[in-house]
Amino acid sequence: MGFPKDFLWGASTSAFQIEGAYNEDGKGLTSMDVRSFKTSDTIADTKIAMDHYHRYKEDVQLMKELGMTCYRMSISWARIIPDGNGEINQKGIDFYNDLINELVANGITPIVTLYHFDFPMALIDQYGGFANRQCIDDFVRYCRVCFENFGDRVKYWLTINEQMVITRMPLFQGIDEKDPVERTRLGWQAYHHMCVAHALAIKEYRKMNQKGQIGPVLSYPTYYAASVRPEDVLTAKKVEDMMVYGLMDVHYYGKHPQYLINSLTKDGVMFKMEPEDEDLLSNAKPDFIALNWYTTGIIGAYRDGEEINDDNAALMPRRDRNIPGLAQFYVNPFTEYNEWNWNTDPIGLHYALLRMYERYHLPLMVVENGLGHRDVLTEDGHVHDDYRIAYLKGMVENMGYAIEDGVEMIAYSPWSFIDVLSSSNGIEKRYGIVYIDRTDSDPKELKRIPKDSYYWYQECIKNNGNIKE
Repeated sequence: MGFPKDFLWGASTSAFQIEGAYNEDGKGLTSMDVRSFKTSDTIADTKIAMDHYHRYKEDVQLMKELGMTCYRMSISWARIIPDGNGEINQKGIDFYNDLINELVANGITPIVTLYHFDFPMALIDQYGGFANRQCIDDFVRYCRVCFENFGDRVKYWLTINEQMVITRMPLFQGIDEKDPVERTRLGWQAYHHMCVAHALAIKEYRKMNQKGQIGPVLSYPTYYAASVRPEDVLTAKKVEDMMVYGLMDVHYYGKHPQYLINSLTKDGVMFKMEPEDEDLLSNAKPDFIALNWYTTGIIGAYRDGEEINDDNAALMPRRDRNIPGLAQFYVNPFTEYNEWNWNTDPIGLHYALLRMYERYHLPLMVVENGLGHRDVLTEDGHVHDDYRIAYLKGMVENMGYAIEDGVEMIAYSPWSFIDVLSSSNGIEKRYGIVYIDRTDSDPKELKRIPKDSYYWYQECIKNNGNIKE
């Protein structure tokens, strides 16, 4: 059976992690710019990043040589509208037009994310960003500008990248509240406003009679129960519902699930809704679901940090992730972890795709999936990343198994095409299949060097996922 003939093979990046040119040609500051500047003395920031803004043609040629048929990218809101809601920056429009045209000319389908963490700082300064309801209208207007200018060539749009991650990391959107309860409440208020903004962006897209498709981008950490004890199984389900399905449920069904409302109310952090919100959220079912999928975790009922035994093997607690009173996290002894404690579990991807598809029956695309590692450039100019090849091989195989099980899939676009500026770890945590020769302190010449994984993936694409041993 295998992958469909029209399956899209690509790779992913985001604007703030590769573009650089943070203040060139009228671009405004973003939350991720400001966040990165706070650690400029220790890790690379967004000022130069990978200089994709000036080198996009070189990067697109590398994509073409790889055989990519899609590219998951993002548009920086502040490059299009520097202050978030004022005048449109034509030079920003020109850059993305040039990039999209270059992709299309080389047979590469753009998959475009409208908001990928880099929120316009001007809107945070004006009214507090998405924590303020005014941001809904400003986001929809920005989306309309993108649809009008790029929609004739962009056939796949992604609205908000990893909304649940933004909710749980309020600093990503400029929420710098000291009181932890109020900070959490503001994060959830922003979450609700983003849900409404997502729904209205979809409605706007359809009202404009655009010819493509549009959907959300979910971060999907997948959880197994720590044991067959009923309380562990139930806890794993509850946590996964809160961290993944609660968001997709509102996108699909048009209203917040009761389990989410009950939980937030109990914790005193429930968001405020307006009477018209129920109508605004309704009738905006997406065309597909895009997934950022990296890891699996093990969860059991909260036991105040004590170890538990399952099949006579002790599970080591991960106390840094516990949810007191609800859930306890554990290390999975049957999977390998990198130095940042992210594990590799390709069977988990198969499992996750089955769960997501059986719940919503919408086509799926995996638009982030990758391995962070401290890659080494050899003296003769190579990067031998067999560990990344093994990772990708496992993921591709298990996507194929999911398709054989009936899951409808559109695209695979692993993270990342070139090495990117990690949102928290600078350049030393590398994900790319193309090496960027720079360090955190020295951009050097930013030379692009395909890694061994680039050539493996080239063969994978050429054979439409039919992996040769």
